[in-house]
Amino acid sequence: MWPDARLCDLLGIDHPIIQAPMAGTTTPAMVAAVSNAGGLGSHGCATLSPEKLAEDIEALAGATNRSVNLNFFCHEPQDISEDHHAALLDAMRPHYDAAGATLPEGMPTPSFQPFGAAQLDCLLARPPAVVSFHFGLPEDAAIAALKEKGCKILSSATTVAEARWLVARGVDAVIAQGWESGGHRGLFLELENDAQVGLFSLLPQVVDAVDVPVIAAGGIADGRGIAAAFALGAAGVQIGTAFITADEANRKPYHPEAVEAGTDESTRVTRAGSGRPARAHRTPWIDAMAVVDAAPFPLMYHYSRPLLEADGPAHQFSLYGQSAALAPSGDAATRLEALVSSALETMGARR
Repeated sequence: MWPDARLCDLLGIDHPIIQAPMAGTTTPAMVAAVSNAGGLGSHGCATLSPEKLAEDIEALAGATNRSVNLNFFCHEPQDISEDHHAALLDAMRPHYDAAGATLPEGMPTPSFQPFGAAQLDCLLARPPAVVSFHFGLPEDAAIAALKEKGCKILSSATTVAEARWLVARGVDAVIAQGWESGGHRGLFLELENDAQVGLFSLLPQVVDAVDVPVIAAGGIADGRGIAAAFALGAAGVQIGTAFITADEANRKPYHPEAVEAGTDESTRVTRAGSGRPARAHRTPWIDAMAVVDAAPFPLMYHYSRPLLEADGPAHQFSLYGQSAALAPSGDAATRLEALVSSALETMGARR
C-alpha cells in the first residue's frame, strides 16, 4: 500500500514512518508503542549512562518484539579557552542575576560523551534491529561489529556530501535532514559552515546521489508532508514534533505548552542551549543569546542548564520542534495511525 516498500523491507516494519529519537523526550513505553503499531520507534540514548542504557534496552525487550531504533551522538569533543569562558560568564551574568541563580564555577566538562566502547558493549549484548547516529558515525570497527550482529545502520545527512560520506562507510539508509528539522542539526563535515539546505531541495538531490533508501526529516507532521516526501523520492520519513507531546513521552517543563502554542514563526535555530545549532521554540533567552558566542557542544550545557533549572519559561532553550500546529494528538500509537491514514488518503491509497 506504500509506493516504496524498501524501508519497510529493510527495517522489518509495516509503515515507513520513524518516530524521531528525541533524547530526553522518548521513553521505552513511547518507543514500544510506535513499534507495536507498525512504525519504527526510536529511543534517544545519547545522554544515557551505560547503566541506564542497559536498563532501557531491557525494558524495550519486555515491551515489544518489533524493530526498534537506538540513537547515539558521534560528536568530536572540543575544548574552550579561558578567555571564551570568561566572556561567556560576563554575557551570562545579567541573566543569572535576573533568575536569582549563581554563576557556574570552574571550567566546563562534558555532561555526556560521544558513542564509545561502553555503549557498543550494551548493544552487542542485546542487539536492536536498528542503530542510528547523529553527527556522523563511530569508528569503522564499531559499525562492522553492529552489522555482524544484524543491526541496520542509519545516520543523518544535511548535505549531499555528507550523504555520500555515510554511504561510503556502510550505512543502510540515509536520513536527509532539512533545515526545517526540530532539534539538533546533524551536520558533521563542516561544523562552522552549515549549508542550511531546505528539505525539498536536499531530499531529491540525496536520492539521486546515493543507492540506499533515503528517509526525509524536517517539518513533516501530517499526511500531506509524508506524501510530499514520497513524491520527491523518499522511501520513508522521520517525524519528531508529531510525537513530542504523546501520552507516553517524557514531558519537559513548558514543552507541551510551547508545542501546542506553536506557529509557523515560533521557532528559530540557536546554539544557546547546547553549543550546536538546534531548532527550538523562541524564548527571551534564545533571542538574547543570538549575539553571544556559545561554548562548543556539549560544554554549553555547563552555562545554560543552571538557568533552565532556576527559572521559568524565560530561560528555556530545549523546547524543540516545528510544524506543531499540524501534529495529531493522543497516545503514540494513535498518532502513528493518524499519520498513516492521512498519508495514504493523500496519496490516493486505501488500507
